Amino acid sequence: MASSLPSPATHTLPGWRDPAPLLAAALEHWRASQQALWIFGYASLLWKREFDAMEMREAGVAGWHRAFRMRSRVNRGSVDCPGLVFALMAGGSCVGRVYRVRAGSERDVLQALWEREMPTGVYDPRWLSCRTPQGRVQALAFTLPHRHPSHTGRLSDAALLEIFQRARGRYGSTLEYLAQTATQLERMGIRDAEVQRLMRLAEQLETNPTHADPQAR
Repeated sequence: MASSLPSPATHTLPGWRDPAPLLAAALEHWRASQQALWIFGYASLLWKREFDAMEMREAGVAGWHRAFRMRSRVNRGSVDCPGLVFALMAGGSCVGRVYRVRAGSERDVLQALWEREMPTGVYDPRWLSCRTPQGRVQALAFTLPHRHPSHTGRLSDAALLEIFQRARGRYGSTLEYLAQTATQLERMGIRDAEVQRLMRLAEQLETNPTHADPQAR
């Protein structure tokens, strides 16, 4: 899993905070719970998990929803052309999956997740009560507060199309990320009206590929 970061250093980015104390706090909370480590996935963790899961269950959380409103200046965009990724934000509900991490690998799994998801310390890691068919579990989830500088708020369709056209980071483009998430949600039978709307919007690029190209205006 790549951990190299682009220039400038991540600590110069808006809203940056040191991810190390956040990781230490997550590890401490898990150890104190004396429970298995569960991770809640709602976007890329549904289709690119990158760690062994001894068990996986469909899961829902109340009071949080999947929102395509977080700027990505490393993974799916750059400093010059920020992309977008999903975040778990307050309000509504969300259906995804929980994964039970193999005993003995918890520290390594969290370290790798931090390198992937938290290079700028953008998320607020939270332990959420997740409803599953086999009962509730407490799982670690990556959430974003509305007040964070990386929260975009509602973007216009024109702004979204330009991001779809241009934004690319160390793991690929924003559009690829959105499409892979949409495909996985469909495979799981999870209907997310906003994700479907975004995919319909992205289809405009196939019929008019210069739609978001500033040089074509």
